[in-house]
Amino acid sequence: MAGPPRDPARRTAYDALLAVDTEGAYANLIMNRLLAERGLTGRDAAFATELVAGTSRLAGSYDLIIGAASGRDPERLDRPVLILLRLGTHQLLNLRVPAHAAVASTVDLAREAVGPKITGLVNAVLRKVAAHDYRSWTDRLSRGLAPREALAIRTAHPRWIVDAYADVLPEAELEPALLANNEPAPVTLAVRPGLAEVSELVEAGAGPGRWSPYAATWQGSPAELAAVRQGRAGVQDEGSQLVAAALPGPSTSSGDVDPWLDLCAGPGGKSALLAGLAKAAGTWLLAAEVSRHRADLVRSAVRGLDSVEVVVADGTRPAWRSGRFGRVLADVPCTGLGSLRRRPESRWRRDPATLDQLVPLQRALLHAALDAARPGGLVGYVTCSPHRRETVEVVEAVLAERTGVTTVAAADVLAGAGLPEPPDSAAGPYLQLWPHRHGTDAMFAAYLRVD
Repeated sequence: MAGPPRDPARRTAYDALLAVDTEGAYANLIMNRLLAERGLTGRDAAFATELVAGTSRLAGSYDLIIGAASGRDPERLDRPVLILLRLGTHQLLNLRVPAHAAVASTVDLAREAVGPKITGLVNAVLRKVAAHDYRSWTDRLSRGLAPREALAIRTAHPRWIVDAYADVLPEAELEPALLANNEPAPVTLAVRPGLAEVSELVEAGAGPGRWSPYAATWQGSPAELAAVRQGRAGVQDEGSQLVAAALPGPSTSSGDVDPWLDLCAGPGGKSALLAGLAKAAGTWLLAAEVSRHRADLVRSAVRGLDSVEVVVADGTRPAWRSGRFGRVLADVPCTGLGSLRRRPESRWRRDPATLDQLVPLQRALLHAALDAARPGGLVGYVTCSPHRRETVEVVEAVLAERTGVTTVAAADVLAGAGLPEPPDSAAGPYLQLWPHRHGTDAMFAAYLRVD
């Protein structure tokens, strides 16, 4: 019977990375499970988490380096071997692990996790990787390539994502925006309006947010805070908070007491925020989610709030009558290109074909949101993506097919809700946030008035 691993942190990271690569696991979820199962805490947990996140983010460029160092197509290597080489490469090139320790520990891990036959290959390849630093490797691999292809290698992004960012950003901001995706996102919390105040979190050692009046930043595990354990606050990116908190917007009429709708509510952070705001406005929120599992996450997020009803429903096949809601949020499924800091493996799982599947759904959901709003009602179309096909082009395509809908400038909506407009966030009349500008996920929001 095998005993405990010699190096629990590296073994946990290897097992998590193998599950991400071969089983389609999500890095953050598999790590949460493995850390709990194996009782890793403190420095070991932090080290294992960084190994998984960093290796996942830079996997594409690491594979090119491994290919050059080994003289082999990395895709032809057995997956466990490739995972071990990625893990060792990350330690060599982007962590403060001495080269001899990075190589020796990865060889030991290879012997333990896979078997002695591969240790020679792992040792030889990693010693060649250690001959250059990360910048030298990417410069060598980029030599003679077109500028954007070289940038893709240097910043560890697929070329199509580089092109998508280049389509909406000034050239001078392109590399900083991509590099920002390689920095871990800070832990940002959102208090549930009516259940907690930011001051409570600040008194416990948190820092106030920049843009959202409901936000606080935290160093450490959110579960250390009583408000989080009790469901009176939760983890939520500040940009995600801002686009939802703006939805009340400027008051239009006494009809503002009509109920509100969150059309794609899972996993529930925006619903929890909106439910509190709806109660303060004298109304309530219907939170609809097509997935039963995600609907359960919404119920967990809004526990303690009595101004919300959660239903399992397909937003494209409404279970409610048209023209009923005073405010509607359509936070539609998207590629997630705006949250690459938080989902390190996702950039290598998506491709342009994903857009062909998502865009028709996004348009259908925006149509459904507009149908659900009463005359004078406000609809927020939100994506965690800066890609034009998912943002401006969806909104413009839907507007071209409808009458009686008016775009409301995001600046006016924010002002009407008493919120600041972050500088350099205007994308025409819309809102586009960025990690490198605002420290948030790259959230997009368009606000539309039904006439």
